[in-house]
Amino acid sequence: ACICEKNKRVTNCRLVDGVCWCDSVGSGVSVNCDTLTSKCLLMKAEMAGSKSGRREKPKDAFEDTDGLYDPECENTGVFKAKQCNGTTCWCVNTAGVRRTDKHDADLRCNQLVRTTWIMIEMKHAERNTPLNTESLKKFFKETITNRYMLDGRYITGVLYEKPYITIDLKQNSSEKSPGDVDIADVAYYFEKDVKGDSIFHNNRLNVSIDNEMLSFEKTVVYYVDEIAPEFSMKSLTPGLIAVIVVVILAIAAGIVVLVSSNK
Repeated sequence: ACICEKNKRVTNCRLVDGVCWCDSVGSGVSVNCDTLTSKCLLMKAEMAGSKSGRREKPKDAFEDTDGLYDPECENTGVFKAKQCNGTTCWCVNTAGVRRTDKHDADLRCNQLVRTTWIMIEMKHAERNTPLNTESLKKFFKETITNRYMLDGRYITGVLYEKPYITIDLKQNSSEKSPGDVDIADVAYYFEKDVKGDSIFHNNRLNVSIDNEMLSFEKTVVYYVDEIAPEFSMKSLTPGLIAVIVVVILAIAAGIVVLVSSNK
């Protein structure tokens, strides 16, 4: 037996050639505990846990518009492009976030669209003096590369505008090599850590900048896909409008967004 340090929602752990392998709760898919578990399998495990009433939800969990659902995952752990809840279906991106209106079961999702840019925006608690920007950048870059095993080249920005900290993660499918963790998984682990609901077995994230503990009032995650989402205006919630406004602002700021069309 062994302990899965990077995922507490597992069973049947065993050592294979020095590596701890465990079965993910809810799906039974074997996961390698030396790396991050995919977001899809984690969400499925969380749903399995919540059904049995074991776990209470943090009060401010999930900032995406639909929250937690019981996803369909491929055997590799990635989200299936089409997700359904009963007879209602929708298409998702590689982060498992809905990118179309909800339809009936006839909906076709031709491909799993890649989320190439994730913005994590955190608001720290009230304080008199601003944080040291360099210390802050160093902390988050080191934490993301060490704790979540993300290659530093995918961390394209850590911006501090008191009291907001914005972290940009960018990863095109062409850049991602087979061993690289996915930015969607990193963002999910990180969001859970910041909200005090860590996925790690027994290893809380303490955000300490220049020996001062930092607490956060709010964390929001925005997703930008390589193909624009397909929402009809009438169905948009304020949260989705905010995401689309962010995308439009990004484009207006001179960022070239390449859209490939499979027509």
